[in-house]
Amino acid sequence: MPQAVIFDLDGCLVDSEPLSIGAIAEEIRDMGVTDVTYDYIRDRFLGVSMQVICQHVAEQTGKACAEDFVDRVETRLFARYATDLRQINGAVAMLDDLKAQGIPVAIATGGSIRRMHETLRISGLAPYCIGTAFSAEQVAHGKPAPDLFLFAAREMGVDPAACVVMEDSPHGVQGARAAGMRAVGFVGGSHLAPMRDSHRDLLRSKGAGTVCQTIPETLTALTLE
Repeated sequence: MPQAVIFDLDGCLVDSEPLSIGAIAEEIRDMGVTDVTYDYIRDRFLGVSMQVICQHVAEQTGKACAEDFVDRVETRLFARYATDLRQINGAVAMLDDLKAQGIPVAIATGGSIRRMHETLRISGLAPYCIGTAFSAEQVAHGKPAPDLFLFAAREMGVDPAACVVMEDSPHGVQGARAAGMRAVGFVGGSHLAPMRDSHRDLLRSKGAGTVCQTIPETLTALTLE
């Protein structure tokens, strides 16, 4: 049994990635990179911090990414969250089960602190991670570096080797493994529907011991593997 379970947020507990990917692609196109598509963002930047995306935009445009880039993306995103944000089916039941087993949970997201808290609030998941929700903004290096996962374990007072991570992105799986944590991959988010088989293989290649498509099988993998 793990001493703690650390969840990526977007694409694992909330089905927000289609909204996020769309908002990022639209904002980049508005900045003049007209050939950026939804698939382009999904395939290259799933699970990475906005700082990494900003760096890419700067390289493509030849000029520094606007200081308010993240704010503009999040403004677009939050407008859609109000009507379109959904939990991953079974997420609450999984969190309730872990609570009943006495297993602490945490969030480790590449999103900003502002976005993380807004996502948790709107989705109704905030009560499950009071004081244990962590953002890449709080560490020097986001995923695929291990910093965020190590920070979460340290803040929870848990040995990293005793933690298990649920991730839908190869960067997240890579970061979890670099932190010495077991990683369970998840391909149940709607953004992965066209590519589940190949993404399953990708997550395994990065170190996910098990890759699941439903929450019940994910819960089993998190607690019993």
